[in-house]
Amino acid sequence: MKYLVSIGLETHVQLKTDTKMFCGCRLSTEDEPNTNVCPVCLGLPGALPRMNAKAVRYTVMSGLMLGCEISRYAEFDRKNYFYPDMSKNYQISQNGHPLCIGGGVDIPEDGREGAPMRHIRINHIHLEEDAAKINHYARHSGVDYNRCGTPLMEIVSEPDLSSPDEAMAYLLKLRQILVYAGVSDCNLEDGNMRSDVNISIRPVGQEKLGTKVEIKNMNTFKGIHAALEYEIARQTEILNQGGVIIQETRRWDGDLGETFSMRSKENAHDYRYFPEPDMLPIELSEEQIAQWRALLPELPEQKRVRFCEQYGIPAYDAGVLSAQLPLANYFEAVIAAGAPAKSASNWIMGDFLRLLGAAGIEVTDCKLKPETLAALILLVEKRTINMPTAKALLEEVFPEGGDPEALVRERGLAQVSDTGAVETFARQAIEANPKPVAEYKAGKAASLQYLVGQVMKLSRGKANPKLAGEILARLLAE
Repeated sequence: MKYLVSIGLETHVQLKTDTKMFCGCRLSTEDEPNTNVCPVCLGLPGALPRMNAKAVRYTVMSGLMLGCEISRYAEFDRKNYFYPDMSKNYQISQNGHPLCIGGGVDIPEDGREGAPMRHIRINHIHLEEDAAKINHYARHSGVDYNRCGTPLMEIVSEPDLSSPDEAMAYLLKLRQILVYAGVSDCNLEDGNMRSDVNISIRPVGQEKLGTKVEIKNMNTFKGIHAALEYEIARQTEILNQGGVIIQETRRWDGDLGETFSMRSKENAHDYRYFPEPDMLPIELSEEQIAQWRALLPELPEQKRVRFCEQYGIPAYDAGVLSAQLPLANYFEAVIAAGAPAKSASNWIMGDFLRLLGAAGIEVTDCKLKPETLAALILLVEKRTINMPTAKALLEEVFPEGGDPEALVRERGLAQVSDTGAVETFARQAIEANPKPVAEYKAGKAASLQYLVGQVMKLSRGKANPKLAGEILARLLAE
């Protein structure tokens, strides 16, 4: 029997604020455990929470970027549960009145590049505090309350995703938009972004969704994809053998490549939500929302289209350059410094990204200023230096920056474009290489490039290679 897959994601995103959600403790992933704590985030009796206004702004901005309706009234609730990661035995969250309703993102069908787009709906986005981090050791476990109270935005999708590949496309698009908005680093290694996965299958033709299984706290895209593939296969096998899917929460073991039951969820959770008595509701005005809307950057898709239209670069180039906001900003800064758009695109997508990858750094950490790269590109465009010389200079100035024009002057690197000088090198190359000459005259066009290489060698890399090719062709045709 064939089955339809329905996947919904509850994606938790840590917001990039300086302090925690309900207290003034510093947020840092690098400090010693339990050093950034206070009576509020430890849940000591009598300690009262105080709301982080920036977290509210970031959540609303995220909702606006994702096309949500922004609630003019929102309130906090207590989600009651007993576990070591929440010492006060409840989490301050939002249940009945979240900040953002609806919205969604568009992804290619089945995650395939160039496929028709599908709209994945978002149910809501609510704001809450993160729990502490539990670290497990050989003989004991430790609780680090530095993370407890981190502003956490939960984005709940509808069960519109139909495959593991679509789930990946949705998460990648979501991550791209949130990083663009500057609300979170969405760094999975640091736990900035993690998801609970809800999945069910049902026979083709059945309208009602199948029994939902939840997989908790998935913090890698690769793990989510693998867990979904395994769970689809597991549920399919159960139904094919006449069994029944049990509503439960499962965990993913990446080493074994399997999910395992954690607890049954035959009945819905009863967290005994009730309004948080120590927090006033959030009331937002149209003017406030408009101010925050004005802070939003272009969406990645909008920037991609603009790059094509404004700079005349191919759609592929625009897609690569707009994928990350720092890279897009760098590209536009290189153009603003005078470099032609297509040349800037070629250099950035080629040698620049290669050097970034080799150095293991991000664009924001690069010491090569856009103005320096533009100056180097212009030296090539004006034929002051040739491409091999330019590439060698880029390797030199990339680590710490520098002045390409000054280096060219100091070292005498300007290419030789004097026709007489290049012709002298060309005649020497022809005389010293009779075999390639004969092959070229016999119809082997590639031999001309070998001779151009010999001219470049004789000129110590300074000859204009295009001019060298033209002169060699003329001389060999005589």
